[in-house]
Amino acid sequence: MQFKKSDFYYNLPEELIAQTPATPRDSSRLLVYDRATKKIEHRIFRDVTDYLRRGDVLVVNNTKVLPARLYAHTRNGGAVEVLLLKRRSIDEWEALVKPGKKCTPGKELYVSDELSLTVLSVTDSGERIIKFSYDGVFEDILARVGNMPLPPYIRQKLKDKDRYQTVYAKYDGSAAAPTAGLHFTPELLQKIRDMGVEIAEVLLHVGLGTFRPVKEDIITDHKMHSEYFEIGDEAAKTINAAKSEGRRVIAVGTTSVRTLESAADENGFLTPQKGDTNIFIYPPYKFKCVNALITNFHLPESTLIMLVAAMCGREEILSVYETAVRERYRFFSFGDAMMVL
Repeated sequence: MQFKKSDFYYNLPEELIAQTPATPRDSSRLLVYDRATKKIEHRIFRDVTDYLRRGDVLVVNNTKVLPARLYAHTRNGGAVEVLLLKRRSIDEWEALVKPGKKCTPGKELYVSDELSLTVLSVTDSGERIIKFSYDGVFEDILARVGNMPLPPYIRQKLKDKDRYQTVYAKYDGSAAAPTAGLHFTPELLQKIRDMGVEIAEVLLHVGLGTFRPVKEDIITDHKMHSEYFEIGDEAAKTINAAKSEGRRVIAVGTTSVRTLESAADENGFLTPQKGDTNIFIYPPYKFKCVNALITNFHLPESTLIMLVAAMCGREEILSVYETAVRERYRFFSFGDAMMVL
């Protein structure tokens, strides 16, 4: 069956789009959906421990969000917004630039006294390849002049930048947070470890391709942007041991799912590797590695709701989302969480 974009639409009242993160992190709500029984439970996120058991492997994405939004100006003073998407070399990046008409190859833009950039080229899909000029350490300058790239549906200013990072974020490179992980606290993670649950860390630098609207009517015509991922020796060993012993692999977030499913063989086993993935998961995808999922509630007609639909079934996930709307759950990046068992 060929699915259309409209097959993944649901009606969401605007007031349910979360503008601020829950405080504390693990006080957000948790909708638990059991695929075998079709049963829904309504809990608080810290109750996630009631659904975990000794021997489970929880897989998290330890990417760190760059302060990737830069406000620049042309030599004549025209304002330009630059959003860094992907690092191509030491000083060269793929970026979104608005307004694009001003930013033809050769155009110079100025961010601050210590940072400027030149547009090198324009990609087929309209992104710019840019090259930075600066004195000092680029990462330090970016930390000073860059802004967190919050999604456009969040209109309130974030008071604490760290609230758009997971507590286990380690490696700079994402243009957006792996938001399912925002609900965990160090204390909750320690409680999970103490239960005998293993935590494996993988890396996927989240690009905006994950969040781009699906424009094509037939979803198979949609092309995903590639994102960089890594699976190290330790994570592969931990996950492979679980698979061989029939233990559950539970992905935290769609980015962890995409990393694991990109790298797994037909039996769900992994080899340590790094590279780019443009995997697009939609029904009726057969999962090779992932047994369960912790995720947030995603935009209508997005590739993310399509991924969750691949795990639950399209009609089932739309029914679950209807329940979440009726129960006034908070949606999207700073919203509540869902666990699919």
